[in-house]
Amino acid sequence: MSKAKRIVIVGGGIGGLTAATAIAQAGMQTVLLESAPVFGEIGAGVTLSPNAIKGLDHIGICEAVAAAGIEPSRQRIQHWQDDRILVPMERASQRAKYGAPYVTVHRADLHKLLLQAAERAGVELRTNAGVVDTAGSAAILASGERVEGDALIGADGVKSVVRRRFESGPAIFTGHVAWRAMAPVDDSIRALTDYPGIHIGPGRMITRYGVRGNAWLNMVFFARQAGWTDEGWTIPAEPAELAATYAGWGDEVQALIAAASRQPLFKWAINARSPLPDWVVDERVALLGDAAHAMTPFLGHGAACAIEDAVVLARALAAAADVPEGLRRYVDARHERATFIQAESNANADRMQGQDSDLFGLGQMRDEESLGLFTYDCRTVPV
Repeated sequence: MSKAKRIVIVGGGIGGLTAATAIAQAGMQTVLLESAPVFGEIGAGVTLSPNAIKGLDHIGICEAVAAAGIEPSRQRIQHWQDDRILVPMERASQRAKYGAPYVTVHRADLHKLLLQAAERAGVELRTNAGVVDTAGSAAILASGERVEGDALIGADGVKSVVRRRFESGPAIFTGHVAWRAMAPVDDSIRALTDYPGIHIGPGRMITRYGVRGNAWLNMVFFARQAGWTDEGWTIPAEPAELAATYAGWGDEVQALIAAASRQPLFKWAINARSPLPDWVVDERVALLGDAAHAMTPFLGHGAACAIEDAVVLARALAAAADVPEGLRRYVDARHERATFIQAESNANADRMQGQDSDLFGLGQMRDEESLGLFTYDCRTVPV
């Protein structure tokens, strides 16, 4: 059993809340520092593949998340020009095949369930606790307060303050931008909600899926675009720019754009990080989630990796004799997989946004399921 008594986690997103809960459930005192005035999430969706849901099962909220979200029975990849199906994907058997469901859920609904789990586990939850620096295994707040722990975990995203202990450079613009919108489902998009999926074309792609009982459709439009590097989830965008970017795309895409244009529309630059050789520094400081391995979203595995990191970290700390050993076990168990997913996410952008969409799916598929990512189980992987 670990001798760690107090773990300080920076960042109250999906990875940070999962880690705080799992660590507290393992018997360690846990403090979670969030810079915002309240714990909350933006109005967007998230895909949770079976490997991610297994991590949520570890902290006891698997079925609650499945009930709050949608378990799609099918998905499809479609041609940009005429909407024809290039690759159909069966999802109805995910529980039987992988021991956990495939779920699409509103981020705010997931975040609420994670917060409730953290509260039940006895996590000390602190808001208005923005971290501006670190020293040793302490987080230093804007007020000057030092929050000390036996270990300091950076779960503070792509702009991580804790990551400065590892490298000084900023996140890297990937050459991709994205627009997001959430639209109430009406007859114009009902068929696209009932049969979710992805449209792919040269230099662009669109993903869509239902949330909240299929009453709302989450849409994300991706494009390769230079000249825009603002990173943030709440930057307003102009519908006319979105329409111009997808001019000439098929009728179903135009229906999506019309629905998105009637709602608040946001645009952001997709930034990522280069792989680090290690996620531990000074034996007591570690990273997880986007702070460790921020990746492009083209395998839909950013949240899944953060959840996996969180559960493996908690298990490793609980199994080790001390914090340095626990953090080393965590990195040894997680680094290779996360680095592989980082690389495959980048490669999948090229595959899905290639110049000849007609050929997509004719060869060997390399997507999240064919790569075997769904079989991973963070509850049992050796630590």
